[in-house]
Amino acid sequence: MPAGTSNIQAVLTWLRNVVTARLNIHFNQAENITIEPPALYGDRSWFTTFIATHKPSFEELVVFGLSLTPHILPHFFSKIIAEYLPEGGDFPEFGGVKGANHRGLLPTGETAQFIIAGNDMEKRIEVQRMLGSDHWFAKEHILWLEPMREGEPVMSGRLIMNPEIVELLTVGTVSKPRFSMDFPAEHIETEMDWDDLVLPDSTIRQIHEIESWITHNDTLLHEWGMKKKIKPGYKALFYGPPGTGKTLTATLLGKQTAKDVFRIDLSRVISKYIGETEKNLSRLFDKAENKEWILFFDEADALFGKRTDIRDAHDKYANQEVAYLLQRIENYNGLVILATNQRGNIDPAFARRFQSIVSFPMPRMEERLAIWEKTVPTQLELDKNLDLRTVAERYELSGAAILNVVHYCAIEMLANTSNVLDAELLDTAVQREYLKEGRIT
Repeated sequence: MPAGTSNIQAVLTWLRNVVTARLNIHFNQAENITIEPPALYGDRSWFTTFIATHKPSFEELVVFGLSLTPHILPHFFSKIIAEYLPEGGDFPEFGGVKGANHRGLLPTGETAQFIIAGNDMEKRIEVQRMLGSDHWFAKEHILWLEPMREGEPVMSGRLIMNPEIVELLTVGTVSKPRFSMDFPAEHIETEMDWDDLVLPDSTIRQIHEIESWITHNDTLLHEWGMKKKIKPGYKALFYGPPGTGKTLTATLLGKQTAKDVFRIDLSRVISKYIGETEKNLSRLFDKAENKEWILFFDEADALFGKRTDIRDAHDKYANQEVAYLLQRIENYNGLVILATNQRGNIDPAFARRFQSIVSFPMPRMEERLAIWEKTVPTQLELDKNLDLRTVAERYELSGAAILNVVHYCAIEMLANTSNVLDAELLDTAVQREYLKEGRIT
């Protein structure tokens, strides 16, 4: 268990006393609740820092404790209630529901109302306000009420604590989310460095501008007082043919600035069912909020392609999906990079929303030569009749294609116990790349 366990235990013990006091009142065994919040130990744990920062009131600490308890002590509520109802029986005033797999009682908004307010209507309404969207619980994505079906009481929804906060409290760290239907993004990283990337000077300058934003944005917003004047996030468009370094650049930006980079699979985000695309995007951005992740949308024209006139309901909802994504991107406080093979595929109306539009052209001859020189392993010897400058002049390939050619040649040479690369093997590898790209038949 992480540091702060003693303080968590102190809060849960205090919560048990609060719940017991309310039950004593309910069953006419006492008249009021007079329990002071616990004194906490001064450690550097996340929990202790959280409490010191937010200074929750009595009521807020009760709700926080109620939301956390099932994740640590599944029998907590059932055991207490059993002391008052040893024969069992229904207890609707207490609220709570059963989960699909959880065997204990899961607290609801009604549970919080009962424990904090009893039958005091004014206090019950205050608890409902506390669980609304304007409270810091919701604004900071700490905990919230499970949405209910239309017609059911709002407060009968479960109290849900952010799973990442539960993880921080229980194991001390937050693990990176795994690619799934609920999180259609893949964490990407690289062992390459900036020196391995060959791009035109104009492209490099724009990339350094983005890197500077990542490094100095917090200072600009908070120390220089620009937070109220500019939006906190940064949006960039990368465009160019496949294999020219768009994904690698995004990954290197993350590596250089110590930010996690997630590549979003738009094929898993976009749904033919009305409203599902927005739900998928909502889950993604909710997860990324306040993480300072770099979000990389590859093949972004799948959503940001040129719009057509609205001819049917499908066109209408497609435009709504784009509008929703634009809203979430503009409100995201980190770096969002959209990538496309051709700038012309992106609707011009979206261009003004980007702080940077960066071109990744096919490498010129000198750039191809630099890529060949950086890519060919030192263990590989060139045939005396093979010259890399000539190769760079002859074959117009992207950086990724050059890497594929070298990879193929190296494997073939290792398989044949040879370390000399000749023109025939190189040409065979290049023709394979041309075939994949549809440049020869």
